[in-house]
Amino acid sequence: MGCTSCATGANGQPQGCKNNGTCGTDGCNKLTVFDWLSNMSLPGDMEPFYGVEVRFKNGRKHFYRNSDKLPLSIGDVVATEMSPGHDIGIVTLTGELVRVQMKRKKEPLDLEALPTIYRKASQKDIDIWQGVRSREDGVQKRSREIAMGLGLKMKISDVEFQGDGTKVIFYYTAEERVDFRQLIKDFARTFNTRIEMKQVGFRQEASRLGGIGSCGRELCCSTWLTDFRSVNTSAARYQQLSLNPQKLAGQCGKLKCCLNYELDTYMEALEEFPKMDVKLLTEKGKAQCQKIDIFKGLMWFSYEEEFMNWHELAVSKVNEIIAINKKGKKVASLEEFTEEKVIGDKELFNNVVGQDSLTRFDQPRKQRKKKRNDRNRNQSQNKKKNA
Repeated sequence: MGCTSCATGANGQPQGCKNNGTCGTDGCNKLTVFDWLSNMSLPGDMEPFYGVEVRFKNGRKHFYRNSDKLPLSIGDVVATEMSPGHDIGIVTLTGELVRVQMKRKKEPLDLEALPTIYRKASQKDIDIWQGVRSREDGVQKRSREIAMGLGLKMKISDVEFQGDGTKVIFYYTAEERVDFRQLIKDFARTFNTRIEMKQVGFRQEASRLGGIGSCGRELCCSTWLTDFRSVNTSAARYQQLSLNPQKLAGQCGKLKCCLNYELDTYMEALEEFPKMDVKLLTEKGKAQCQKIDIFKGLMWFSYEEEFMNWHELAVSKVNEIIAINKKGKKVASLEEFTEEKVIGDKELFNNVVGQDSLTRFDQPRKQRKKKRNDRNRNQSQNKKKNA
């Protein structure tokens, strides 16, 4: 479902709101939650829960107390308590599902400790809110220029104005600690508002900016992924991937989050495999593992004195050899446990389009070249005759 700004253009192409799921109408927001308790009535002896979840820009969500018991529903624009002033947000959850969400996020179920919702946003509040939102691109550009002028090694990735325009939050990324005391003074002097600096991770920055991944689809972090788990290089080792940082890193410069998607399946499959450092004892000598194939359940071993000759063994055969070695016995050789596979004759070349000649495009050129040479030869002979 798209928002009102995601309509098609005059030529039939989609316009898109270009907000990466954080548009103001809440239609294409990736963090929208379906209230599956909305059609269910509460028991008679149970009081309704007056907690409300409100979403702001960049997927930022907070819980508030509906002290005035306003009739709120998902999608309403409300004015919430902030220090100082107030902020404008969109209601994402109401009722009992807020209690469930607070328990899941391990928030205390004390409504008195939560900030309050002042009112439903009036048209004046919405106009001010949209006015300061329209200034964010220009403020971000100017803030980057000021930071570059001070020589700070930081990148300002996003800017967020408070709903009433009294405060602006600058989200930045930096690899080292940044001394931005002078930067805050310059920002306050230039923009004439309260300044707040928030450092975010590189994954959060990529989720805000969005983009296309190496798989050809939109980034998971900017479409549906909300929790960012740590990714280690061991995930690539378990999946037998080459440790190439250019292929394993995403647009954020960190390891791709999709490395964790199939890791559990690989770990379950590797439970049947012995460890890579295991050595098989044979009468020909010790053999060590060189390669494994998780999908086919195969392992390749070679003798310590013959590293170039690999022997293909099934995992069941390897476990059988290990069991024999644990009893203090040696097997005769690895060749006894290898299975000979009959490989049928394969056609190296299959005529698909009905044209056998691979140089069929070169023949017309040769004919044209031959005709050109014959014509030049005839013209030279005619000139000699005339002379």
